[in-house]
Amino acid sequence: MKLLVIGHSVEDHFNQDGKDVVKPGGIFYTMLALQKFKTEDDSVFLNTSVSKNNYKLFAGLYDNIPQDYFNYIEKIPAVYLFLHNFKERGETYESISKKLEIKTNNLKHFDGILINMITGFDIDLEQLKEIRQNYKGKIFFDVHTFSRGLDENLKRKFRPIPDFYEWAAALDIIQVNENEIFTISKKETELEIARDILSKGVKSLIVTKGEKGARIYSMKMGEVFSIFKSAVKINAVNKIGCGDVFGAVFFYNYIKTGDVEISLEIANIAAGCSATYNEFENYDLLRQDVFTRYN
Repeated sequence: MKLLVIGHSVEDHFNQDGKDVVKPGGIFYTMLALQKFKTEDDSVFLNTSVSKNNYKLFAGLYDNIPQDYFNYIEKIPAVYLFLHNFKERGETYESISKKLEIKTNNLKHFDGILINMITGFDIDLEQLKEIRQNYKGKIFFDVHTFSRGLDENLKRKFRPIPDFYEWAAALDIIQVNENEIFTISKKETELEIARDILSKGVKSLIVTKGEKGARIYSMKMGEVFSIFKSAVKINAVNKIGCGDVFGAVFFYNYIKTGDVEISLEIANIAAGCSATYNEFENYDLLRQDVFTRYN
């Protein structure tokens, strides 16, 4: 299997146990999950931006993946995360990267394309339309920070996403969390939003619900139906990157099996395992930990 991942790399800044921490962030977590989960027969390509100024943060992972689609720029965004126990984290940016350069002439060679809107400026609508025009396979789209606008202080706040129906028309699977879902439609309830988005041609809408689990909506015989999987019981020590891990593992398994329920369950477990990892080295155990719990 051959996948293409698209999204910005960022430098995460946050406070952990009273200390200021700087770590690789953004699409790094998507790739980390895929690299640790895939088999020898799989290859994963990454379309992202990197800078020599802080490449060492990413080198342990990025040195071991194909760099055919890397964009080399002067500076990638620094994101200051404000983590909370019972509400959505706050985000303030130090800078914003320009949209990625996307090569669309060889897309037919991929079995799936995963787009994670890490900064919300990763690609624009015209690029998505060009990708869709040149690619007939499955496209997975994590709304992520696309759901947040940008004020004069580079603080990110939730807002309705402009022209999202046009985006949705080019997508197969969309992932949102419980806050992001209200930025993709003017409807007022989760079910109404699911029906609205699925009516635009989207095959599945995934809503991640943190410690509660995740639900996927699809259409069957003209009606909306859904599958819910409860979160695994874990002792969480990490709140960063779990949604990225979920999306990566879901899409990987969906392309492998074509089964949304199996893929949802495995992704749910993977996100839970990710929340128990406080070091990147722990992700070496991701596949083993997931299938130990799954079986």
